[in-house]
Amino acid sequence: MRDFWLSCGHHLVDRDASGSLLPTDEFLKAYAARPELLPPPEACVAERSLHAAICAHPRQPIAGDQVAMIADRDARENWEQMIAFRDHLLRHRTLEASYLDLARGGVGRTPPLFLNQLCHLILRNVLDGCEDPFVMRAAELFFRPQRMASFNGSLIAADEETIAAAGAAALSPLMSMLGSPVGAGVDVLGDENAESYWRRSDAFDMAIDLTTGRRGLVALGEVLRRWISHLLAVEVTIEAITELREVDLTWYVGLDAVGTAVGDALWNGEAMDDATRAAVVGIYRLTFDNPRDVADAVGGTPVYLILAKSSDNILRMKPQNLLTGLPLRQMEPVN
Repeated sequence: MRDFWLSCGHHLVDRDASGSLLPTDEFLKAYAARPELLPPPEACVAERSLHAAICAHPRQPIAGDQVAMIADRDARENWEQMIAFRDHLLRHRTLEASYLDLARGGVGRTPPLFLNQLCHLILRNVLDGCEDPFVMRAAELFFRPQRMASFNGSLIAADEETIAAAGAAALSPLMSMLGSPVGAGVDVLGDENAESYWRRSDAFDMAIDLTTGRRGLVALGEVLRRWISHLLAVEVTIEAITELREVDLTWYVGLDAVGTAVGDALWNGEAMDDATRAAVVGIYRLTFDNPRDVADAVGGTPVYLILAKSSDNILRMKPQNLLTGLPLRQMEPVN
């Protein structure tokens, strides 16, 4: 079995008998190693003392005045957010339960960075043992924004941070449309280079074709199915479809803010104009394998999942929507 996504820290956590993730001291210490929290040479005594305390005993209670004494305002805010997030993790037995509680109760002041890191780690657990690089690459949409571009009749998604961090001069027509500079090294995932994904998985430098009817959207549907199964213990069948024409939107879930807006518009009887059609990246039909999992008001009617990109061609998926938006008969308690 091949390893991937080493950067998520999955080697720092344990697993319980059901396969859920348990935070270890080593995992909690890793947050103190983030550059935002490493005290610079000029850091005050309070900041250095707090950092040393967390590194020595990462679960110890931290009083508010310990953070308030940090002189630098930015450092103080970083520590407030990290301690609040650590305390949230420690209130739950598993990392999955921590994520579920954030999804259901609202993320509040939780930095998107922490939320995405937690999603990244949980997905690594969800996909453990998967041998399909297309599924792995599709899963990156859950925790990394994508820059979208149409090229030669295809809809290509490339990692936004990878594209933005590279340089200035464009390398090829496709990379030019994505805004990718020389040296970015972005390749579109295909059968001929799929094997290279395993050694490149932490570089996030492979694009994926999300054109309707092709392998990328099918792979994303498989990730959606596994995500629901792992976090909600509900088995579903998810099928990529071509368009929302003549479907009964009894229930829908937007997989991002734009997808939610598209679903709302259709629910209210608005026609899909050209701009809306162009924004839609993918549509899925979800059915529950066990009818007893579904709320009575929905019955056997399919749920439609809508994925869309913004007007500036960025796709920012919100996987937590799947955990709160499905018409389940009963929510599992968060432990």
